[in-house]
Amino acid sequence: MEVLLPHSLEEALAIKGERPEATPIAGGTDLMVDLNFGRLRPAAMIDLSRVAELASWQQEDGHVFLGAGLTYATIVNEMPEFKPLVQASRSVGSPQIRNRGTVGGNLGTASPAGDALPVLAAYDADVVLRSRARGERSLAWHAFFTGPKKTAIAPDELIIGTRWRRLRGPGSFSKIGTRNAMVISVAGLCLVVDEENGAVKVALGSVGPTILRATEAEQQIAAAMTSSGAWQDPSITIPDQVIDEFGSLVAAAAKPLDDVRGTAAYRRHGCRVLARRALIWALNERRLPAWL
Repeated sequence: MEVLLPHSLEEALAIKGERPEATPIAGGTDLMVDLNFGRLRPAAMIDLSRVAELASWQQEDGHVFLGAGLTYATIVNEMPEFKPLVQASRSVGSPQIRNRGTVGGNLGTASPAGDALPVLAAYDADVVLRSRARGERSLAWHAFFTGPKKTAIAPDELIIGTRWRRLRGPGSFSKIGTRNAMVISVAGLCLVVDEENGAVKVALGSVGPTILRATEAEQQIAAAMTSSGAWQDPSITIPDQVIDEFGSLVAAAAKPLDDVRGTAAYRRHGCRVLARRALIWALNERRLPAWL
């Protein structure tokens, strides 16, 4: 196996163009598991850990760009204002894994259990791809993920990063696992409130073939907040019945299977519980001066 070591993005794109069969690797926290168990034996690997252009983030024109090589530890340390993303990043593995693992790895692996992915889906993020031959293109998250561990990336492309419109409003990420830490998600949920557009966005992980959005639940709670006047006055209480219905609609959006980590019924129940908690947290947080 060849290991190719580019030191710039231009060099990495040139290598990927010449060797489209080569597998990119950054932190290796997913890829090395497959290598160690003999499930994957690529002819060549492109080590992107030295490509500084991928390991940065910035805000530009009301949008956020997050480089594919940014580690979870860096997100936790440098992006505290993006609470759901920080919560998801803190839930990834151990400190050693968070120091190596990258958001680009979550995107490239495309596992529905990837902790950062429900957050990007709730943000309505685009995935930025680039090839040396055709330049850069952006795909909406739902167009990028085509199936379980499958994406729309072309053989000569690299994931450059992800970009989303910055939202004003509270949000959270939470997940259920078979223990409290260092665990693959049994069910994960991200909820964010978009105050400017009067919308609530809910994305689910580990309960379907890809990341899912609970669109019917989103519409239900947004309409309830509109009719009650809660968008204009956060002190207005949303009835428990409405919150319960929201949780049931989120659970209905899940498409889980039974597996060694949990049954489909348990996953649906978990989605219902996570959804109610996340909504109550967001409604309570909206009453704080920061969101008024």
